[in-house]
Amino acid sequence: MVTGELKNKIDSLWEIFWTGGITNPLAVIEQMTYLMFIHDLDDTDNRRAKDAAMLDLPYQSIFDREVKVGDKVFEGHQLKWSTFHDFPAEKMYSVVQEGVFTFIKTLHEDKDSAYSKYMGDAIFLVPTALMLDNIVTAMDGIYEQMAQIQTTDVRGDVYEYLLSKISTAGVNGQFRTPRHIIRMMVELVAPKADDVVCDPACGTSGFLVAVSDYLRENRKQEIFFDRRNKEHYMSRMFHGFDMDRTMLRIGAMNMMTHGVENPMIEYRDSLSDQNPDREKYSLILANPPFKGSLNADIVSADLLKICKTKKTELLFLALFLRILKTGGRCACIVPDGVLFGSSTAHKAIRKELVDGNRLEAVIAMPSGVFKPYAGVSTAVLIFTKTGHGGTDKVWFYDMKADGFSLDDKRSPMEENDIPDILSRFHALEQEKDRKRTEQSFLVPVEEIRENGYDLSINKYKEVEYQKVEYPSTLELMTRLDELDMEYGDGKERLRGMLG
Repeated sequence: MVTGELKNKIDSLWEIFWTGGITNPLAVIEQMTYLMFIHDLDDTDNRRAKDAAMLDLPYQSIFDREVKVGDKVFEGHQLKWSTFHDFPAEKMYSVVQEGVFTFIKTLHEDKDSAYSKYMGDAIFLVPTALMLDNIVTAMDGIYEQMAQIQTTDVRGDVYEYLLSKISTAGVNGQFRTPRHIIRMMVELVAPKADDVVCDPACGTSGFLVAVSDYLRENRKQEIFFDRRNKEHYMSRMFHGFDMDRTMLRIGAMNMMTHGVENPMIEYRDSLSDQNPDREKYSLILANPPFKGSLNADIVSADLLKICKTKKTELLFLALFLRILKTGGRCACIVPDGVLFGSSTAHKAIRKELVDGNRLEAVIAMPSGVFKPYAGVSTAVLIFTKTGHGGTDKVWFYDMKADGFSLDDKRSPMEENDIPDILSRFHALEQEKDRKRTEQSFLVPVEEIRENGYDLSINKYKEVEYQKVEYPSTLELMTRLDELDMEYGDGKERLRGMLG
């Protein structure tokens, strides 16, 4: 978590963008992403040069070439952050706007650059030389402060803090999934070192980052002390797709700042015929958009075979089943309507989850979890793709608190069901004797079939009513007479005091 002086420095940098006329949070983060990328290119190049020198190996810097822009020619060394940050404001502005941004757009030709594909359509929005000078000075201060903080993931914390400033829902129905909910879902599925992970609607890559963090915390030796596993982690494990290029760029940088060198973060309409993936991933974590409908003409025919609908929340579930390998697991967020909707498509996708695969858990979340972005009621579904059934009993949990107030303020609170959810889910054998009046319980698959594959917890939860004894009518009338007399006596005493 970013606190103290570092937080103040980041807030001051944000203020420079804001007062300079760049007020859209996504645009601010995107511009910061470019500049962090440029700063990191310099650091990475210097580190590789030192490593090569230590090993007495030849090394050619990515800055050992000229960049030509119209009639201007920029020497490569001028494009290094450590060089241009000392230039006068006007010269710095010219070098960055024309030279540096042209340079990062053409880096895709350099095989040593894993990040360059995310910068191909970069646009520099800083309007004045003075503003850029202030931004570069502020960022130098942030990097100096970061260097003094002895934590393993200060870069990731900084980026998370920046992302927390995105406070509005996206136009395509996406909204930021709270970090603690993401972490809960990751811990429920417990990723492994050989997993191939995908989020087909990745946004800023929150789920992929959480998987990366989980593996670093729980499987560090297995991954980072094994060359093949480490290469898999760095280049082949993480896949994310989105249709918002700004989100993709931010998401890619988010992964990089969390130590994943070459994440597969790409532009793609996951639901369309242009998505070729079949049985490719062993783990899916997602909170796909579920706002409104879409044009059925662009939807993959394979998905429509499973459930013929225009509703994105149902089509994404069909997609998850298609792109998972047999034995692959999924934890995803769905709106409540998916659990009990009565349309043919709703019933078809639930039947496929229960009868065609192995549905393991339905965790009902309170409607305040996504505030202030949205007040919709949601649930987490956990299932494994088998292709031939396997659902025996489904575990239901009624989450009532997630550690924060359920209003727009989302203030921290002591009440938190998440530790209990994790504990109970990883010990399902102990759940079999729980009563339906408790917060969690198991439901046999036969009962779910009898109820038309309804997966809403209220269909199975039993409410315990406590018997309350009320006084008889005669007792109530007697008491009313007594109160009436007391009222009359009180009025007489008050009248006497006034007389």
